[in-house]
Amino acid sequence: MGKKGGSNRLKRQIAPAFWEIPRKDYRFVLRPIPATHPINRCYPLGVLLRDIFNIASTMREVEKVVKQGNVLIDGVKRYDIHFPVGLMDVIEMPLLKKAYRLVAKDGVELRPIEVSDNEKSLKLCKIVRKQKVKEGKIQYTLHDGRNIIQNNNNLNTHDTLLIKVPGQEVIDTVKLQNNTLTLVTGGANVGMLGNILEVKEGNFTLPRRVVIKDLASDKHVELPLNLVIAVGSGKPLIRVS
Repeated sequence: MGKKGGSNRLKRQIAPAFWEIPRKDYRFVLRPIPATHPINRCYPLGVLLRDIFNIASTMREVEKVVKQGNVLIDGVKRYDIHFPVGLMDVIEMPLLKKAYRLVAKDGVELRPIEVSDNEKSLKLCKIVRKQKVKEGKIQYTLHDGRNIIQNNNNLNTHDTLLIKVPGQEVIDTVKLQNNTLTLVTGGANVGMLGNILEVKEGNFTLPRRVVIKDLASDKHVELPLNLVIAVGSGKPLIRVS
């Protein structure tokens, strides 16, 4: 009888380049399940706990920890070591009294930074789609797969919502416009934090893009909007570096 469903493992050699895992010690590694983030923009929970946080030496030990409900993602207990964890997700380990957020940092697409108790329930989410639904309300689809319905029609794709998790209460918003502080989430300048100098409209051959000035230097870069996320005005709404 044939096997149903897709593979639950991935060859290490073709795993996303930002995965900080040994490539040649073993042939396979966990594969993220389809859920909140695409496979090339996330870590499977088990790999993150074993290889990045080093909470255990084997995947069997990690699985025991996860199955006991000792790991929360965005305030929700997750029991599957294949669960995808991506940009701006908060990983909380109550037994260790620690919480971390995954951000683009130091030239790496996803790297954990420790966050305080005041910020572990806050998350920045980029709007990737906007559409009108029943009763004239607006549905915003966010980069982590969430859908939020609002009466507010003033936001557009590529703007950012600051929400409270595990619920989806909108705390604040950030418009992607001149002088907005942005974090580069992909490409050669990944991890750069800078201010937008100009927003350029797209055409048939080029997408919409922004010109950013790096806060750490006088460097200017021009990037498509899919490689940046607005994080604040003047300073980030929450810690992102």
